[in-house]
Amino acid sequence: MTKVGLVMRKIQFSEAQGPRIFAERLKLIGEDLGIEIVFISPERHVSGYDWVPGYEHEKGDLVNYDIVLDQIHSQNIEHVIYTVSGFTYLKMFLEKSVLFPHSFPDPALTGYEMMKPFYQIVDKAIVQTQFLKREMARNFGVDDVSVIPIGFNENLASKYYNPDQVVNNRILWIGRDEENRRPDLVIEYARKNPDKEVFMVFGGERYRDSMKKYQIPENVKLRFALSQEEVFELMNSAKVYWSCSKFDTFAMPLTEALAMGKMVVKPEHPCYDHISSTHSFAGNEKNWFELVNMASALPLKTSKENREYAFEAFSSKVMKEGYRKFFNEWIE
Repeated sequence: MTKVGLVMRKIQFSEAQGPRIFAERLKLIGEDLGIEIVFISPERHVSGYDWVPGYEHEKGDLVNYDIVLDQIHSQNIEHVIYTVSGFTYLKMFLEKSVLFPHSFPDPALTGYEMMKPFYQIVDKAIVQTQFLKREMARNFGVDDVSVIPIGFNENLASKYYNPDQVVNNRILWIGRDEENRRPDLVIEYARKNPDKEVFMVFGGERYRDSMKKYQIPENVKLRFALSQEEVFELMNSAKVYWSCSKFDTFAMPLTEALAMGKMVVKPEHPCYDHISSTHSFAGNEKNWFELVNMASALPLKTSKENREYAFEAFSSKVMKEGYRKFFNEWIE
């Protein structure tokens, strides 16, 4: 069985959110395709938080190259997928290395200038959206780019789907306590709309402490490090799923929300163009609160159009087929 290394930061493997879910899903897909996905990460922590001065993630990745390369060579791995730009220079040691970005040097993101130099050496990438494929070509001249979405779990999307359990005034937001994700906006919305029940779900336990700096209204319910089962069960009960992030490489919860038939309110940034269906509404800071209230007031319990679109475009079956084609070409 061919081994493929998946290089991610230690904290990405440890949290119950996008990168970890992607890693586990890729490992299962690999098993079906006769490929062993080997998880590789630095042993040293640099910082548990994003962009602490002096501990920016890309710097931390550079000082961990020895540990990462030792893990790769000890298992005779020749093919590597790495998910963070700080490990771009693996290309100098391993010809068969490909970038699968969980972040991107876009002006909407804090620290994007630091990411830019790492992208100068990229020659091959897997991205989750057509938007990122265009940006890789436009900004960095990278044309060897495969578009493979991170699928959602169809079994969970079927198991927990029950329109009768939708709570009409329940709004769901999933993210991190980071400036880019704008949790402050969600708290402000809840304060101005006391008739709404607002659930804020955070991927890691570390946010339990960081959220203490906010004055949380009584109608906000905080949840931390939920399992996928718990996410889908809660998602089913919400009427509206709202994302107010500045930028995403894929926005996995948004595709899950579509799959669960939620009314979706999203940013109008073009990185979200793939989240496009009958009941997905794009806005910005000036009109988000109104959009969320309008979506909540729709007479429908769920959107079958959103659900059908998600199953067609983003299911794990689509992801598996994408990686089957990719591995067939990449692994000789």
